[in-house]
Amino acid sequence: MVAVGTDRLHRAVASKMICEMELPTYLTALRERIEQRLRLDTRFPTDCPERLAESIRYSLLAPGKRIRPCLVLMACEACGGEIEAALPAASALEMVHCYSLIHDDLPAMDDDDLRRGRPTNHVQFDEATAILAGDGLLTLAFAVLARDVRPVEIVADCVLDLAAAAGVCGMVGGQQADLEAESDDSITLPELEAIHRRKTGQLLAASLRLGGRIGGADPQTLRSLTIYGESVGLAFQIADDLLDVLGHEEKMGKSVRKDAGHGKRTYPSLLGVEESRRRARQLIDQACEAIAPLGARRAQLTALARYVIERDH
Repeated sequence: MVAVGTDRLHRAVASKMICEMELPTYLTALRERIEQRLRLDTRFPTDCPERLAESIRYSLLAPGKRIRPCLVLMACEACGGEIEAALPAASALEMVHCYSLIHDDLPAMDDDDLRRGRPTNHVQFDEATAILAGDGLLTLAFAVLARDVRPVEIVADCVLDLAAAAGVCGMVGGQQADLEAESDDSITLPELEAIHRRKTGQLLAASLRLGGRIGGADPQTLRSLTIYGESVGLAFQIADDLLDVLGHEEKMGKSVRKDAGHGKRTYPSLLGVEESRRRARQLIDQACEAIAPLGARRAQLTALARYVIERDH
């Protein structure tokens, strides 16, 4: 009984420390754990072609903000779970996100030559290898979820959450709609938001749901986390659109001012810069309100939401 009481005390103290920790320090600690896990998950068997393994590691291990995997860990912790338990899901989320970046950068899609401050995968290797690296990351993500997420009772729900968020009615469907919208000058704000709810918002929301499930969240808390994720996802996209207009390539680590060149309809092109900023702030307020029932445990999620619209890269 004493041991159990001591353990609860330690957890309470740790929880208080986490809530009071500055966001940059907290995110740095999370990223270190994520990087370790990504390296572990990319120790491929010898029958994996070395060029393919090198291509996967080149993009997956490149320096990045790791927002999505951090959200997995943060949601788990906010629901009372342990970070260690959520690391496989965090790794899987980053793999799916990275696969989408590799494919988005291809000549047939956005045709970018810079990502995370270095040549894009198809520039560094070749187009076919880049396609296969993306395919490999997508399938590896589900292998990691199925093999390593515990308890086993939630594995199927986690797999379904990620598949739905990444699939034809989620990120992939959003990307298709985004491509079609490039040639449509009549697109409205609700239509643009519908695209980005699929293209960006659903994967961010899945990060929260996976972390919540692993942390033991009840259905109402999962709903609150989903609203938070969807709202932050849209705000994140607005911030990206603004940075494409106002940002600097050396800070961004990727090309800027490219949306207008591709004829893309963006929040600034529809709303203007100031109204886009107002809309992003409104979404962040909505996100923070959704997780208010988490009490003090929501502190870091709230801080991250604010960071999303204040970042300069």
